Parts: sequence; C-alpha cells; structure tokens
Amino acid sequence: MQILHISSECYPAAKAGGLGDVVGALPKYLNKAGMQTAVIIPKYHTKWLMKQEYREVHRDTVRLHDIRIDFAVQVVENADLGYDLYVVDIPGKFDRNGVYLDENGRAYGDELERYICFQQAVLTWVRNFKVKPRILHCHDHHTGLIPFMVKYSPDFKALANVPTVFTIHNGAYHGAFSWDNGHLLPYFDAQAKGLLEWGGIINPLAAGIKNSWAFTTVSPGYLNELRGNSNGLEDLINSEIGKSQGILNGIDNNVWNPKTDKYLQFHQKRSMDKFKEENRNEVLKHFRLSPELPIVTFIGRLAREKGADLLPNLIKTAIHSGIQANFMVLGTGDPGIHQVFHHMKHEYRGRFDAALEYNEGLARLLYAGSDFLLMPSRVEPCGLNQMYACRYGTIPIVRSIGGLRDSIPDIGEAHGHGRGIRFDQFSIEDAMLAVYRATEVFKDKAALKTIRKRIMAVDFSWENSAGAYMEIYNRLMGGS
Repeated sequence: MQILHISSECYPAAKAGGLGDVVGALPKYLNKAGMQTAVIIPKYHTKWLMKQEYREVHRDTVRLHDIRIDFAVQVVENADLGYDLYVVDIPGKFDRNGVYLDENGRAYGDELERYICFQQAVLTWVRNFKVKPRILHCHDHHTGLIPFMVKYSPDFKALANVPTVFTIHNGAYHGAFSWDNGHLLPYFDAQAKGLLEWGGIINPLAAGIKNSWAFTTVSPGYLNELRGNSNGLEDLINSEIGKSQGILNGIDNNVWNPKTDKYLQFHQKRSMDKFKEENRNEVLKHFRLSPELPIVTFIGRLAREKGADLLPNLIKTAIHSGIQANFMVLGTGDPGIHQVFHHMKHEYRGRFDAALEYNEGLARLLYAGSDFLLMPSRVEPCGLNQMYACRYGTIPIVRSIGGLRDSIPDIGEAHGHGRGIRFDQFSIEDAMLAVYRATEVFKDKAALKTIRKRIMAVDFSWENSAGAYMEIYNRLMGGS
C-alpha cells in the first residue's frame, strides 16, 4: 500500500462523528485516483464489525509498562468498501459495543491504555512489511503519538523515514495525560521528551503537530480559528503553520444520492419539486407539524459544541415572536436537553417535534423532506450536514464559523451564488433573524426553487479534497 490511514473511527465499521465519515470516504477516492490506500482501526464489537468475515494477517505482542499485550491484525473480507480495511483485535481493550462510550453513555475508564496499545500494535505490524507504506496518515489525538514513535522509539526505527501526515478533525480534544503515566509508552529517546509534551504534560495532539511531516485541518477556516483558539496550543500551531494546510472535507456522492438513496421511499427523478414534496409529506406523516409552514430541522448530537443548548430558547422565542415556522430535532446527547425537548413536544404541539435518537434512515428523510437545516454550532471544524442538506435540496442556516463559513456563502451576498443563510453571533437574536430570513425565502416560491436547484448542483464530492491530499502525499514522498 502507498497510504495507510490510522484512525479510531471509520464508517460504516465504527462511527461516532465526522471523523468516521472522512476516514470511510477519503481512502475510496484516493484509490479511484490510483493511489493505493488502506485503513486500520481497532476491532470494536460494533454491529457492523461483528457481521464481517476476517482473515488474520499478523499476530504479535506490545509492551504496556511491565506486561505484554497480545494482539492480532485482521483484514475484513468481501466488504466492498473501495479500500482494504484492517482491524487490530486486542482482547480486553476494544471488544466492546461502543467506540468511546458504553451503553449508558459513560466514557470508558481505560482510554489511555487502549490507544497506546493500538498505536504500538499498528506500528509493530507495519515495521514487518517488506515494502513499507509511503505515507502514514494519522487522525486526531488517538493516533497523535505515532509521528513521535516512528522518529524516537527504538522499537520502530525501521519506520523513521516514512513520512507522517496528521489531520486534526476536532482540536478541542487533546488526549493529554500526566507524566505519571509516561511509563505506559514504548521506550523512547529521553532527549526527545520535549516533543511529547505541551504545558508540562504529555499531549498527543501537540505531539502529532510537532512530529508529523505535515498536518492538516478539515477546512481552511478551522485552521485559522485554531491559530487563535485551540485550548492552549495557539503558539504551537502558529509556530508550525508552515507545514499546515486546511482542506475542506467532501462527501461521498454515491452514498448521499437523492436518486438512489436506499433509505428513501421517494427518489429524485425528473422533478426536484416533486422529490421535495413527496419527502416533505412523509415527514409530516411521522411528526406533528403544520403542513403550511416551512420545516426547520436540526440533525446531530445534542451537545454544547453543536449549539444544541441554544435550541430550546431559540425555538420558544421564535414561536412566541410570531415567526411562522415548524421546528424539528433529531439527535441524542445531553440528558438535560432531552428533558426540555420532551416537555416542548407537548407544549408546542403542531409547531415542534423531536426524535431523541440516532436514526440514519430518519436523518435521510429529514434531509430530503425538510425545507431548512439549522446548524447553530459554537465550533464546527468542517461540518458535513450542511453538504448533505444541499445535496437533497434543503437550504442550510448556519453560523459563520469553520467549515460552515467556507462551504455556505450567504444568499444575500452580491455575487448571487449563495447556498444558505448565515449568522455571525452565537445568540438567540442572530439565530432568530436567520430563521426569519428563511421564512421569507419560503414565501417566495421562485427564489426557493432557484436556491434549491443551485445547492443541489454544488459538487461537494471527495474528488477535489482527495486531490489536495494527493498533492501533500506526493510532495512528502518526493522528499522521503
């Protein structure tokens, strides 16, 4: 293989967020472009992974302090993913149903040990290759120690000349831990200790930035935001900015296709209007909403970073202020927000409804049948939902941050190529004005149709993004 992606997530095998979508799609498009690419993740006990057939390709052990941990690398057979998917089976570490959380939503207590074992296991396997990968592409802090290990750990010196690329999907999570746990790491050159830490503790995100040959973020806007706000890494990111690049994620047009989507009963044929109408009617069958009003939908984790805590008061204030819109929420997360939404379903019957669950089929229906998608995020490194919405003719209402700003120009801008409605401040007032603008667009059927046609024609596919990654790979391989 030329490129090996090393990640904690990969759709459809194991996904908790956008990281899984990216790692599940980018390798497919790199392979299509002629760059042989594979992926390796831990072997969780997710439903998808438990259904697959495997062939073992390597068996070995790694050291975790004073004990040896057995592991096996297996390749998934006959999955037709568009790339080879390998898993690291580490009994007792990853053989659990959740990726990061148990069935009660609680984080596992041994994340540090799990991912140190995983990273060592991947490198132990790769160092035995007769022909080494040309690039090791690491994703987020779960794999952030790998660029350091290949440079400064004697166990992996055979990989010292293999270039490493490190992608930050979410810079809010550093994976930092105290030097009291430093004994869990593989042996390393003591003189390189400073390349592991930031602020006096071991910081895998910082280590990935420092030691990789190049690092990327999932949008140009997010890279600029991290330079000014990255939870203490601002000076580091600015000092390493010369080897960085922001590359906007893409989406898989084969998976997200209104003409063939396996989750939809009604597909787009000739008429966009009929496609929207039929799916909108399906939404109205499922939920108690007013048929004559626009449907403004939120899809995603009910988490602070997604702006979910703004939603209850935003929706209440909008309804009480006379804004003529329906509001729909699909997602799961903060129990307190769940409780508020349960009450609101009864209090605002006919104007608000919610499905407090993770439901891929329902999400597809809402992308196809809603009129607007609301994304009031505090932080959005790239965002994919706004791209999915455009693909299905649903106009995004987004806060002007990160990848949302990069991908959704406002329909009010002079050039006439707007894709949605943007607002700047994280406030009820700004968000409510954006929703009001959406209701005015909905009244103007000609404008609504024009915008829908425009956004459905936008090419958000991975070809463009894959090309940008290939330029990085080729530059690094030329220098290796």
